[in-house]
Amino acid sequence: MDGSLEGKVALVAGATRGAGRGIAVELGAAGATVYCTGRTTRAQRSEMNRPETIEDTAALVDEAGGRGIPVQTDHLVPEQVRALVARIRKERGALHLLVNDIFGATHIEWNKTVWESDLEYGLHMLRLAVDTHAITSHFAIPLLLEKPGGLVIEINDGTAEYNGSNYRNSFFYDLTKAAVMRMGFSLGHELKPRGATGLSLTPGWLRSEHMLEAFGVTEANWREATQRIPGFAISETPAFVGRAVVALALDPNVSRWNGQSLSSGQLARIYGFTDVDGSRPDAWRHMMDGSPADVEKYR
Repeated sequence: MDGSLEGKVALVAGATRGAGRGIAVELGAAGATVYCTGRTTRAQRSEMNRPETIEDTAALVDEAGGRGIPVQTDHLVPEQVRALVARIRKERGALHLLVNDIFGATHIEWNKTVWESDLEYGLHMLRLAVDTHAITSHFAIPLLLEKPGGLVIEINDGTAEYNGSNYRNSFFYDLTKAAVMRMGFSLGHELKPRGATGLSLTPGWLRSEHMLEAFGVTEANWREATQRIPGFAISETPAFVGRAVVALALDPNVSRWNGQSLSSGQLARIYGFTDVDGSRPDAWRHMMDGSPADVEKYR
């Protein structure tokens, strides 16, 4: 984890909250300039109707030591993404790191078959999760390729090992995660001959703003939720996956991961970073091992 990203320019697409915010802030802590995009601003909320904003994320990037630049962007609208990349080119002249973390689904119909699901919303969720990533890559990667060593990270939910053998309890959600993971693989093939790297990365059980709210806890008292759901002890902060992104961005040999599916817990063991409490939670290894409630050994 030694080194600085000062002088590097990153675009975190979907930086409003959750993993995207954690990634943006940790990139800022490493000295990067971070364009923080999303639909929710202090003046306007997205369909998710949550209070977190891209301006708040950018301010946290500044506080961490970087430069945060909020740009309201609907990544389903090609012209908005085109304008975003043109702005980055004009203001910075380069793009070194693209993190595709866009999702934005307001609800997921768990445990419903495709024929029981709301078709209109299911297809909308696919667009939110898949089309946004493709549109962003289409416009941003040409700028990224103008300098050697660029890195594109597709943020996913689940490793190839886990997703490849487990149904994610929703037809449409399962498809979104399979598609985004495959994007990391496909981009790896397309970027490698051009001197850049593409991969997919998943956090573990993420203590996002929404997740903490759903469990009725805060980051300060999150362990109280383990009394009801012991497995929540293996959860991690958004900073953990952010530190995984920083480790990858600092790695001069990052091309070794080209096209692969990686996790924050896996990379913590390799690069030596920890979560904010000094632990190294490895949720996906725990889930693949099929272990019972005793999760402390996976921290």
